[in-house]
Amino acid sequence: MGGLTPFTTIDFPGRLSAVFFVQGCPWRCGYCHNPHLQPRATPPALAWPNAMAWLRRRTGLLDGVVFSGGEPTADPALGSAVADVRALGFAVGLHSAGMYPQRLRAVLPLIDWAGLDVKAPLDDPALYDRVTGRSGSAAKVAACVEAIAASSLAHEIRTTIHPDWLDDASLLRLGRDLASRGVRHLVLQIARPAHREMAAVPPGYPAPGTLDSLRPLFERLDIRRD
Repeated sequence: MGGLTPFTTIDFPGRLSAVFFVQGCPWRCGYCHNPHLQPRATPPALAWPNAMAWLRRRTGLLDGVVFSGGEPTADPALGSAVADVRALGFAVGLHSAGMYPQRLRAVLPLIDWAGLDVKAPLDDPALYDRVTGRSGSAAKVAACVEAIAASSLAHEIRTTIHPDWLDDASLLRLGRDLASRGVRHLVLQIARPAHREMAAVPPGYPAPGTLDSLRPLFERLDIRRD
């Protein structure tokens, strides 16, 4: 494991949770805030038996565990890790960027909630690849979106937004596409500059009219600015 956060109230809705960070992610998004978790071959910061020993001592104090990263589905042992956590009585949440559809489908019946990152409009593969730094990303994410939307799993689909790669027209296209795929809850996360070359998001983005057009498409639309 790449590390853990021992307590959070914001990473798993309605649960007091810990976050387990899984090492490894094949994408290279320019705004990534956990770039140290991208290399898969980095020695683990915490061995799994030690993580489980720590978690046993939190029984009765925490409600759930979130697997985040990096990219949790990059690890073929994710399913067995989720089973270990559930065996201790904890609910399980998952943060994913959707690059491994088959592994995501396999773990969906084992978890209680999922947060899936959608980086750009799924009907614009070139833009999606520009954001992720890898080719062929949009099709994989689309398969994950559809798998989650078709399930009864509680979820949020979230997009980190910045006018340099998603103008208001692109946001509308993204929202309409996600709604057509059955997404019920969309979160727009205002990008925080990850390096000095990245400009701050200007006031008034996204435009109020854009948000007014998006809200009727979903059961819930949230804006996160922190």
